[in-house]
Amino acid sequence: MKTTTRKRPANRPAVRKATRTTTNKATPAPAPVPDPAPTTTPTAAATVHKVLSYARRPAVAGLVAAVLVGLLVLLVTELRGDRYQARVGLLAEPAAPGTAAVPQYGEVVALTLPALVELARSPSVVGSAAATTGLPPDELSDGLSVELVPASGLARLAVIGPSAEQSGAAATAIARAMIDADLLAPAGALRLLDERPDITQVAPDRPLGLGLALAAAAVAGVATGALRHLRRGRAGEHAVHTALAAAGVRRPVTTLSATDPELAGRLRTLCDAAARPVRVVPVAPDLAAQAEALAGQLPGMSAETSAEPSADAVVVVARAGRRQDELGAVAGVLPGAVVVVAVVLA
Repeated sequence: MKTTTRKRPANRPAVRKATRTTTNKATPAPAPVPDPAPTTTPTAAATVHKVLSYARRPAVAGLVAAVLVGLLVLLVTELRGDRYQARVGLLAEPAAPGTAAVPQYGEVVALTLPALVELARSPSVVGSAAATTGLPPDELSDGLSVELVPASGLARLAVIGPSAEQSGAAATAIARAMIDADLLAPAGALRLLDERPDITQVAPDRPLGLGLALAAAAVAGVATGALRHLRRGRAGEHAVHTALAAAGVRRPVTTLSATDPELAGRLRTLCDAAARPVRVVPVAPDLAAQAEALAGQLPGMSAETSAEPSADAVVVVARAGRRQDELGAVAGVLPGAVVVVAVVLA
């Protein structure tokens, strides 16, 4: 009896091996995530430098000076404190109303009324009013005034004090002391026109203070801007000459302003005197547009953006300011035969 053995298929181990190889294959690693681009934030020193550069401009300096002076005037006006003026009227009339006046009444009034000014300031009158109101006699005397209305027999008494109550009480007390003095007797007498004085606030005078502040601010702003403009122009010219001298330019170079309305005419005259091809060279890329605009105003000229101009003469466009490092760098790389005709400060 024969026994048969079943043969294992030859390809089964290969399948298993392939399966084992497939299952043991390593998974691919994830792609690395690129780092975010670093963000540049301005430092505190750069921010302060930028603010100071703006503050050096004449318009900004004038505006700052105008604001500061205006606020200072308003502050001084407000710090003066409240002041009130009380006014009362004193009228001279005959001693016996309704009867014929004394023949000498007019002469007595004409000669006596001017004495009311000195009577109101007398120590006895001021002292009694000061004791009544609680004001110092010196302060009460400084705020006291008497006005005589011509040909009317009327006198107006005004007292200025720190409060409405004290001013009104002082005016009434002084007026009654003047009436009690009876200077017109026996021809006449004085009487109060109003039992209650007219009181108005005279300080702080806000409309007047506002007007003074605006006037002072305008003067300070214009003066500061003008002085700053003059100093900036002189400082800019000195910085240009210093930078050119440091770069080896020994010839005198004209410094012009980009805001000059006659800039094109001045440059034409200089270019004609140079008698050679002239190019306009900016010291920085952000000044290229201004250089092209300037070259367009001058016939036969063009803007040069390369570091080494092809013409024999150049007009350099630089920034206005006290630092001319860029101008010195551009002038330092110019060939020795190139002539700097002018420097235009933009």
